[in-house]
Order: sequence, then C-alpha cells, then structure tokens
Amino acid sequence: MGATSLRLLLLCVVAAAATASHADEIETEHLFGFTTGTDVGSVGEREFEGSTTARLAKRSGNYSAASQMFSAEFVPLPNLRTEYSATFVAHDISGVSGFDNRRQLAIGGFSADFRYQLLDRASAPFGFAIGAEPHWSRIEDVSGASVREYGADFVAAFDKEVVPNRLVAAFNLLYQPDVSRSKTTGTWSQESTSGIAAAAMAQISPGIFFGLEGRYLRHYDGIGFDAFDGHAAFLGPTLYVKLSQRAWVAAAWSAQIAGHATGTPGSLDLVHFERHQVRFLFGLNF
Repeated sequence: MGATSLRLLLLCVVAAAATASHADEIETEHLFGFTTGTDVGSVGEREFEGSTTARLAKRSGNYSAASQMFSAEFVPLPNLRTEYSATFVAHDISGVSGFDNRRQLAIGGFSADFRYQLLDRASAPFGFAIGAEPHWSRIEDVSGASVREYGADFVAAFDKEVVPNRLVAAFNLLYQPDVSRSKTTGTWSQESTSGIAAAAMAQISPGIFFGLEGRYLRHYDGIGFDAFDGHAAFLGPTLYVKLSQRAWVAAAWSAQIAGHATGTPGSLDLVHFERHQVRFLFGLNF
C-alpha cells in the first residue's frame, strides 16, 4: 500500500471515529415523556404518532386505566405545529373507594394540539413555546364514567441546552380546565388542574437520551381555582431513542412521591391522581 493510500485510510478512520463520538443535534419536540419541549419541526413535516399512557393503583382495591392516542402531525407554517388525535380508553376498576366497578374498552374522544414557538434556543438564550390542546371526551379519564366533557390543556414551555448537543433541560407551566356533563345524572361539573413540570435529558450515545422528569400538580373543583382539592408530586426516569432519521420511540415512568387529597387521610392524593403513571410514545415521519 502506497503512502498516499495509507494517509487516506488513516484520515477515513479518524473521520469515522470522530463521527461516532459526536453527539447528534438535540431536538426537544418529542424528547420527554410528560414534559413538553419547544421545538415544533420544519415546514412541511408530517408525522404519525402514537402515545400509550397507563395510570395504576389507588389507595384500595384494583385500579388500572389506559389511554391509546393516535395522532397525525403537520407543520403548515414556520414555528407552528398542529396535531389531530383520536383516543381509545380502557378501565379495570374493582373495590376502589368512591369509584364504580367497571371493566370497559371504549372510544375516548378527539383532540387537536396547536403549538407555536416564540423563541428558538439556537438564536435566543432559551427556547419558548406556547401550546393549546382543546379536546372532547365521552369517557371520564379517572373514573371511566360516561360523560360529555369539554376542555383544553394549556402549556407554556421553556428549554435550554445546558451543554450543547449533550444535556438539555426543560420547564413547563400547566393549566387544564374541564367542564363535563354526566350521561347518567345529567349534572354538570367543573374541575381544573394546574402545575409545573421539569425535566433534564442527557445524550448518552448518539440518538439515545436518558433523564429524569418531575411534576407538581394541583387539582381544583372549578375551572377558576375555586376550591383546592388536592396535590401530587411525581418523579421518574425517561428514555428516548432515535431509531432512524424517520422513526423514534420514548418511554417514561412517574411515581407519586408526595401529595395529599383534601378531607382524605393519607400522605398521597390517590383520589384525583394515581400512584404510578407510565407512558410509551413512538413516531414515524412520512
């Protein structure tokens, strides 16, 4: 082998090693399990997404609830992400105080999600986006009762790369008002949840992220913070894997580590929230 060929071979080896050790650019659009990132994708981007959320364990009896959401995402304009979803829900409840026993699988409802990026962290000190997700449901999330529910999830999201291409942190402000009418009794009710979420994710290998998420949520009887019902703090790990340029998966688990429901003994709020929440997500660009 000539000297020129040897030099070329050595240059190729060095370039390959550098490429392998270089961390991929971070995109926070789907990076977290329960926290929202500020990235919204590129104009013209289309994606099919799925999200499975399981909520497990109350103070007594057997409780498990799961929702399966299928979504189509489009980016029609710069900085604007839109998403349209259908949800299926399942409940298996028996012997839980305050809940009717039920075992069911049903169509849950429909929602739309609009997220607008106001600041891009590539050109600003941090990323900032606002989002609104109006939804209509025919099954109440926690109890599984038949209702007509109208509500929205509002979020103000912030994120920042603490170490470029290596470590990113995110913070959310949350507000989720809901109004529902029971199909059984015909009565109307109002409730809301507010809170904060924070997360940190490290790129431990190109396209593979591992981190920790925490949330603090407060539940109210009424949409205007009328009467405080209870609060809960959740903490748990999150994993994100970029399978290819078109596909990704993520998983997260959160355990309630502190909380209390008004008028109920115990150190956790297991009336309005669950002991464990698990989420699995996937996406495919097309």
